[in-house]
Amino acid sequence: MPRQRSAFSLAGEKIPAGSQKLVEIELAQLFTSTPMKLPVQVVHGRRDGPVMFVSAAVHGDELNGVEVIRRLLKSRLMRQVRGTLLAVPMVNMYGVVERSRYLPDRRDLNRSFPGSERGTMASRLAHTFMSEVVSRCNYGVDLHTAAIGRNNLPQVRANLDDAETERLARAFGVPVLINSSLRDGSLRESALESGVTMLLYEAGAALRLDEVSIRAGLAGVINVMRTVDMLPASRSRKGVGEPFVARSSVWVRAPGSGLFINRLRMGSRVEKGQVMGLLADPVTGEESPIESVATGVVIGKSDQPLVHEGEALFHIARFEASKRVAAEIETFRSEHQYGEGEAIEPPTFS
Repeated sequence: MPRQRSAFSLAGEKIPAGSQKLVEIELAQLFTSTPMKLPVQVVHGRRDGPVMFVSAAVHGDELNGVEVIRRLLKSRLMRQVRGTLLAVPMVNMYGVVERSRYLPDRRDLNRSFPGSERGTMASRLAHTFMSEVVSRCNYGVDLHTAAIGRNNLPQVRANLDDAETERLARAFGVPVLINSSLRDGSLRESALESGVTMLLYEAGAALRLDEVSIRAGLAGVINVMRTVDMLPASRSRKGVGEPFVARSSVWVRAPGSGLFINRLRMGSRVEKGQVMGLLADPVTGEESPIESVATGVVIGKSDQPLVHEGEALFHIARFEASKRVAAEIETFRSEHQYGEGEAIEPPTFS
């Protein structure tokens, strides 16, 4: 008879093998005496395997990842999990309540890791998340969107100089990978120092739910879980397409202040010097072109019609084969807009 797998312990709770349980970890309460908790959904498989976290809303206004995790936990695949999944749909619960990127102390949680028990509110939350969740894991996927007023093409940012991280990034299944350097105080930096292999998924806009971004994120998390043997291999014959790695990226900024008129959709290929849009003076009606500073593919852009001089308008990634990248992005968008299968299935309503 096979050995019964031990229960998983988190914050004083015991989760038996083959079960799922919500564990709520106490956080600092609001000044209204309202209690706050960090919600962790633990899926503890019957069979041994890695421990992996999936997190969202590290920035409280980034909501696509919240829906990715909700759909992931509803999936029938969760009955087949090997190892343990720690799913945290809202890390920055304070920011979610306020529809804000930041915490009440106006600090950015993703610049506050690894945190401290005696630090600021952001530092204490970072410490709790690191000690209770991240440090228990072998792998992690952190789900993000662009900052408010911007929009991002689905992309994975990771340390691609590490062989295991690159393997998971390629398995995720988005057409664009960014070899992104680590930032001081970021979750990725602290996860690496704790020996955790981690990806950051960026897609969509703040305070919005975007179906393509959600489906691609859900499929990506499942692909990673399959790659690390937490889920069985897919029965589908279709494999994950080979992604393109950006050599570098650059922002095109507003040459002046005025009305921003965008002429490009996300994923468009641009040539250096190409007109990408117009900057119009709403008073005089004068127009000036906004030109690309590089040849590449648009992976992010501003959604704000009113801009000041110096504001970021377009994010361009440089690729050796930018024409092929743009074509692959269009295919990717179509597949996830009208995709089939459990991994990208939209919610149904009775």
